[in-house]
Amino acid sequence: MLRKRLQEAIAHVGQALREPEEFTVRWHRGEVQYGWPVWAALIAMSMIGTIAYGMTMGILGGPARVLAAGQQLTLSAGLAWAIPLPALYILNSLAGSRLSAPTTLLAAVVTTSWGGLAMIASIPINWFFTASVPVPWFVRIVNAVVFAGVGVAMIDVFGRVMQALEPARGRLPTWCLLLVGAIGTELFHAFRLFEFATGK
Repeated sequence: MLRKRLQEAIAHVGQALREPEEFTVRWHRGEVQYGWPVWAALIAMSMIGTIAYGMTMGILGGPARVLAAGQQLTLSAGLAWAIPLPALYILNSLAGSRLSAPTTLLAAVVTTSWGGLAMIASIPINWFFTASVPVPWFVRIVNAVVFAGVGVAMIDVFGRVMQALEPARGRLPTWCLLLVGAIGTELFHAFRLFEFATGK
């Protein structure tokens, strides 16, 4: 039974990553109900991506820094997404949105899962340039470019999902991701992720 649920959860995650709009709209319309294994698998995808990429950020700091950077990036990203979500739901509701809190949460979780996959895909880039040019300022630039690229892609995914859910409102709710970026930047600074990742 558990094995079947896990297989179904993995299949749903695959669909969420391939077709995030359809995946979320089907939930919103009540055509499908995703159980806890699906939610857990989506969250796990986000965490695996940030842990794996974060570990590459700590390469220049040695083994202890590799493990710490993976944990710190995941914590930073998780908090950066969790903190603005209530504001997004409340302000969207005040502005006329009819999305439920679970649907808003699902849109965010699907976006972070997609972001986790993008982080995994970016690992070879960071690893290659960190190993090839282990210069602090250069490694910082490489990581900044990767985060900017993943961030733009996540804004696009979140915008497409929100537009599919409420076509009349379009991509207006993506303003929330400005808060995500600002909070994430502050947390990166607080954890000194970029400083440790670049050997400072």
